[in-house]
Amino acid sequence: MTIEIRNVVPQSDQRPVAWIRQAAPYIHAFRGRSFVIAFGGEVLSEGVAEALIHDIALLDAIGIRLVLVCGARPQIDAEMRARGLEPRFHNGLRITDAETLECVKRAMGVSHFEIQALLSQGLPNTPLAGAFLRVTGGNFITARPVGVVDGIDFQYTGAVRKVIAEEILADLAQENVVLVTPIGASPTGEIFNLAWEEVAEAVAVAIQADKLIYLCDAPGLVDRRGIAVDALTVDEAQHLIDKKISQADDITRVLPSGVRACRKGVGRVHFLDRKADGAMLMEFFTRDGVGTVMTQEPLAKLRDASADDVGAVLKLIEPLEADGTLVKRNREKLEMEITRFSVLEHDGIVVGCAALYPFGRENSAELACLAVMPDFRRSGYGDQLRRYIEAKAKKKKIKQLFVLTTRTAHWFIERGFTEATIDELPAKRRELYNYQRRSKVFVQDL
Repeated sequence: MTIEIRNVVPQSDQRPVAWIRQAAPYIHAFRGRSFVIAFGGEVLSEGVAEALIHDIALLDAIGIRLVLVCGARPQIDAEMRARGLEPRFHNGLRITDAETLECVKRAMGVSHFEIQALLSQGLPNTPLAGAFLRVTGGNFITARPVGVVDGIDFQYTGAVRKVIAEEILADLAQENVVLVTPIGASPTGEIFNLAWEEVAEAVAVAIQADKLIYLCDAPGLVDRRGIAVDALTVDEAQHLIDKKISQADDITRVLPSGVRACRKGVGRVHFLDRKADGAMLMEFFTRDGVGTVMTQEPLAKLRDASADDVGAVLKLIEPLEADGTLVKRNREKLEMEITRFSVLEHDGIVVGCAALYPFGRENSAELACLAVMPDFRRSGYGDQLRRYIEAKAKKKKIKQLFVLTTRTAHWFIERGFTEATIDELPAKRRELYNYQRRSKVFVQDL
C-alpha cells in the first residue's frame, strides 16, 4: 500500500499576528523604561491580583523597569473592625491613632507578602512559567507627620518627606521589581501610615519615571457631560479638578497626585480600570488604548515635515496611491518636495500628512496629498491638517485654496469648498492636469 504524504500548510489566525506586529514598536520603545504601577488593596480583595501579576511579569520580561506601590485600605478596615475599631477619615485621609497604626502595620505586611508570593509563582501553563522576578523592597521612604488639619490631629498619618531614589534606581538597574509599601519612618524612628497615591507620585517624580499608572475603580476620566476621556493634558485635568467635575471615587483621590507628578517631569500618567483584564497591555501596546492618558503636551502634534519624515510619509500615502485616491509620487520627487508637507504626529508616530503648493501670480495654492492612517480617521485629524494648511496659506497672503480629488468630493464640500472648472485653476496647474484621472476641482476663498 502506498501512503501519499501531502504538505499541509496549517491555517493561522492572523489576529494575534497583526496584534504582535502592531505592538512591536511599543515594545522597542519601552525596553529599559521605568514604570510606576500603583493600586489599592482592592486588587487583592476583588480577586483580580493574579491576572494583574501575569501582566506585570510580561512587562518585566520585555525589559521594562517596574516599581509597584500597593495600598491596603480595605485590609486595614477589615483588621480594625476585627478588633472592634471603627475607621475614621477626614477629606479622604485616614486618621491613624496608635491602635489604628497596629492594624496598618499588620494589614500592609500581609498585603506585601501576598504580592511578593504572587510575583514568585512559576506554575506551568501560566504566563509566569519559566519566569523569575526578583522582588526587592526597603526603607525607601522617609516620612513626616501630617499634623493637625482643620482642627483634627492625624497622629500617625504621615506625608512623604523624601524618597531615596538612588536605592530604587540601583535595584531597577539590576532588573529587580521594586515593591514599595506605603509606610514610612521619620528620622526619629516613628512609623507613619502614608496614602498609596501620594507615595506613587513621590516615587515616580524621584526616579523621573516614564509612566505612572494608577489602577482605579473606573476605566478613566470623564468630561462634564460624563463622556469618557481617552487623552488630556495636565492643564485640562486641572480644569476638571477646579470645576469639580464628578469622577469615580478612586479617580477623584488620585487625580491631584497624577497632575502634580506630570508637572514635575513624569512622562505619562495613565488611569486604568483595575478590573479590566489586560488593561495595561491594551493601553501600552495598542494605538487606541483603553484608559485615560495624561501628558504635559497634547498627544497629537502638527508640524512642518523634514527630510527625516520622507519614509513615514511614503508609507502613509502608498495605500492611497495604490487604490487611485492619490497621484503616485516616487521617493526622489517626495524628497525634493518634502518642505511643502506638514505632518501630524500621534504619540510620536506620523499618522497624517498634507501638502501646500502655492501659485504666486494667481494668489492661490493647492491643498494636496491629504492623508490620514485608517485607524485615526475618526479622530478629526483630517480636519486638523486641513485647518493647519489653511493657516499656513493665510500667512503667505494666499486668497484661495483649491483641491483636486477623485474620491473625497463630499468631504471637501462639507467643509465649505465649492466645485469649480479646470479653467479656474492657475495656468501652471492647468498644464499639469491629468485628463485620464478626471479629478474634480474644488475651491475655497480664505
